[in-house]
Amino acid sequence: MMLMQKLSRPSALCRAFSTKMADTGIEMKADKVYESVSNYYGKVLSSSKDLKTSACTTSMRPSEEVIEALTRVPSTIKDRFYGCGTPLPQGITGLDLLDLGSGSGRDCYVAAAMVGPNGSVTGVDMTDEQLEVASKFVPEYMDTLGYKTSNLKFKKGYIEFLKDAGVEPESVDMVISNCVINLSPNKELVMKGVYEALREGGELYFSDVYCDRRLPEEVRNHDVMLGECLGGALYIEDFRRICQRVGFLDPRQLSIEPIEVNDPELKLLCGSANFYSITYRCFKLSNMETLCEDYGQVAYYKGTLPNNPNSYMLDDHHVFETGKPMLVCGNTASMVSETWMKEHFEVAGNRSVHFGLFDCAPPIASSSGDEAAASGGGGGCC
Repeated sequence: MMLMQKLSRPSALCRAFSTKMADTGIEMKADKVYESVSNYYGKVLSSSKDLKTSACTTSMRPSEEVIEALTRVPSTIKDRFYGCGTPLPQGITGLDLLDLGSGSGRDCYVAAAMVGPNGSVTGVDMTDEQLEVASKFVPEYMDTLGYKTSNLKFKKGYIEFLKDAGVEPESVDMVISNCVINLSPNKELVMKGVYEALREGGELYFSDVYCDRRLPEEVRNHDVMLGECLGGALYIEDFRRICQRVGFLDPRQLSIEPIEVNDPELKLLCGSANFYSITYRCFKLSNMETLCEDYGQVAYYKGTLPNNPNSYMLDDHHVFETGKPMLVCGNTASMVSETWMKEHFEVAGNRSVHFGLFDCAPPIASSSGDEAAASGGGGGCC
């Protein structure tokens, strides 16, 4: 999550949001959520050292492509970054990408380099101060990248109402978000809007904070818990239910890390609840099924994705070794052959013959791309 500065007119913005939420027929305490988070990041925190948990800091090493791109991002943009993951896949050249809750714009700047001059990046955020910082360095950054025309822009708006922010339906290939959706008072509305904004074959690739249970109201409404991204953490199974209701029928977990609660008072408040930073991949595919079905399909990875010549990790059940056939379910076959990854995979077979439910294996005991090749893959799904 990007560092959120104090809103210039928080009450007015929150009243507008609450009115909009009321129009949907959903009663939400949006004003408390946004004003609490705004106050926490605008007044309470001065740096990441003030954080009471590890939720808003990244511990996993980003890809080499991201690391290289970060060296060119203005220091002011990087200094204002707080995140719980690195939601930027490799090999996204030419894609139209949207960042939810883009804050100071760090991930957008990196993505602008990764999609290249023929792709585009749009960041959506609700705070004037963050948008001002994010937009300030765009012309300079385009010169650094050597782009003749800008492929990066920022829009003001709420992530629950993307169309109002100027994001048209079926207008983007990929949506990313870094520890922001948990702050929304209506996460299902966010997910629904993302699904509508994506083109067929598009992907939501994002990191956020989750819990192994539903949290009581006193935890969900606690100012520090909200600010630390824990108060809004969804129960993992409730997240999966939301995904299936809006159309993301088979959300895939890519990585998971436990979150440490260091503050004694917060530990007592949390009780036995366990929190995790999880990166998910959710695909918009019209032929997706709620269960993994077996059609006898086999997928081959070509070894052509950047920095992944030997293997590619689709999710925590699938590590494809280059050139090695892997038996996959129908959903996985569609993910690698009908999305932005299709140029990097070959799939043999179709859905003309059904062999029943696919035999899912346990998750792969590894955390990233090429390093996971030693696990040998397998046909597991979810």
